[in-house]
Amino acid sequence: MSNTILIAAGLLSLGLSEGFEQPVADTLHSVTVTADKGLVVSRKDTLSVSNSFSISDVLQQSPGLHIGDNGGYAGLKTVSLRGLGSAHTSVYIDGVRVGNVQSGQNDLGMIDAGNVGKVILDYAQNSISFNTARPVFGESPVAGNVRFSAGSFGTYIPSARMDFRLSDYISLSANASGVFSRGDFSYADGQIRMNNDIRQVKSGLDLFGLTDGGDWHLKAYFNWAERGTPGSVSWPSDDRQRDRNAFIQGRMTNRFSHIYTLNLSLKGAYDDIFYTSSYGDSHYGQTEIQINSSHSFQLKRWWKFSVAADVHWDGLVSDNYDARRLSTFAALASSFVAERFVANVALEYCGAFDAGASSRNAVSPSIDLKYALFRGLDITAFARRAYRVPVFNELYYVGYGNPELKPEDALMTDLGVDFNKKISGRWTLKARIDGFCNWLTDKITSAPTEEDPNIWRPYNIGNVLSCGADVIAGVTYKQGDWNWRGDFQYTFQSATDRTPDSNNFGLQIPYHARNIAVVSLGVCWKGWDLAPRWHWRGGRTDGAGSLPDWNTLDIGLSKAFSLRGQSELVLNVAARNVADCRYETVSGYPMPGRNFIGGVVYKF
Repeated sequence: MSNTILIAAGLLSLGLSEGFEQPVADTLHSVTVTADKGLVVSRKDTLSVSNSFSISDVLQQSPGLHIGDNGGYAGLKTVSLRGLGSAHTSVYIDGVRVGNVQSGQNDLGMIDAGNVGKVILDYAQNSISFNTARPVFGESPVAGNVRFSAGSFGTYIPSARMDFRLSDYISLSANASGVFSRGDFSYADGQIRMNNDIRQVKSGLDLFGLTDGGDWHLKAYFNWAERGTPGSVSWPSDDRQRDRNAFIQGRMTNRFSHIYTLNLSLKGAYDDIFYTSSYGDSHYGQTEIQINSSHSFQLKRWWKFSVAADVHWDGLVSDNYDARRLSTFAALASSFVAERFVANVALEYCGAFDAGASSRNAVSPSIDLKYALFRGLDITAFARRAYRVPVFNELYYVGYGNPELKPEDALMTDLGVDFNKKISGRWTLKARIDGFCNWLTDKITSAPTEEDPNIWRPYNIGNVLSCGADVIAGVTYKQGDWNWRGDFQYTFQSATDRTPDSNNFGLQIPYHARNIAVVSLGVCWKGWDLAPRWHWRGGRTDGAGSLPDWNTLDIGLSKAFSLRGQSELVLNVAARNVADCRYETVSGYPMPGRNFIGGVVYKF
């Protein structure tokens, strides 16, 4: 990790070398990086993280997302956007990509929900970005919060965060949290889910700063977890998993002149996973180094041009195989702005060069358009080609990997209409209709080998056509101490197998629901907040046949009490899956039935 520390120190010194001439407000300004490689897009959503106890709670707000959840806090949690798969959906923390070249599946349980300020879905880049909450100070140079939650199945979630204003330009945040759960919930016929316990500790340091022309952010993060992996209900196991994840990263944005702006980020990470199994223990150690940069030039008021270049290095050492990869990325992008019209076009190159193996590279064009019919009503559209390079397990895992795999090739398109309107200062209306169509070819699918049908290997034999529509409608009303809100979201997604000669040709791909609806309501009055949410998914399959539809009703209630000075005490409680629906998001991995969690938060 010594190289990582040197990289971060260099970035920090670069940020501090700028002179400070003008005073700034107590709340440090932040630049949210939402697009991959500095490219601008018009189609994105921001999800609320308030009163959420986990990242899964946050992501369930969006019907366009499929959350792969093995059940309980110990279960693996992955996310897929619009039917392209979890390995095709990029995950970012503060604008820097989370890498996993071993399996391609990023475990969302590693992210501390209590320290996230906002979650941004970027449909054009097929990515999700988790952005750290920035410090907010009052008269005191010290702020923070202490939280403690407890709930069903022996679950305890303590956390604390401290913010320090070191100067008018620099602030420091330190945070730590834990998740401790027995995870022994019941499922069908009163059976108990065993070996689903977890002990997890997450901690981080964030240093935020301002320069004359921008800002910078230095972040260090560590995750430690020991948990059971109970397997499916058909094949239960006593296997155990130990995780050690650490990274340090830095990001800087600086406008050196009215023409030129630099975005630079650096990262070093190490992930250590150890499995204890009745079939034999296994160990994986993964090292990652990133250098990302983009250079933007505002040549005219209506014309912006940018150049991006990244270099990533990944190395994996395991009991089964070792592998190394150097990845490069370059992009040329240009943005044109008229009175009502915005157009962004880009040409991207990505290359993956594995040690002792053939290289894989591709050139991908993209276009993003936005037209304002009138104030509050916009038409948006984008089209983009995207590649997903095979991960190490698919290529090199002994007895399974196929070194001849090609990258998955996807064409993503979208056409939408946005409406936002404020009425009389009390009512706010919003509505959106989005039609999308994604065509995925060379999908990596496991199939029996010709030599031995009992041995399966991955092949480029899959095609998927995912077309559908998102419909969103919302209203808020404010009068005096009352604040009412309501949101309805519906997604129709026909994600079908189009693989020639496939037994599943024309059928919905496993686990991706054809119909998804989310209804959220909220009432606030003098510190009280009541928030019920109903979630329904129907039209699913697991590849062997249809799966039952399921729905859940969650109800949250919180009350905020103002204390001396700017301190605040918040009490919250949530009843989840109130109707006790027994369901699975992954076949054989049941989700908890009715359960409860409550907590207290002290903010100062």
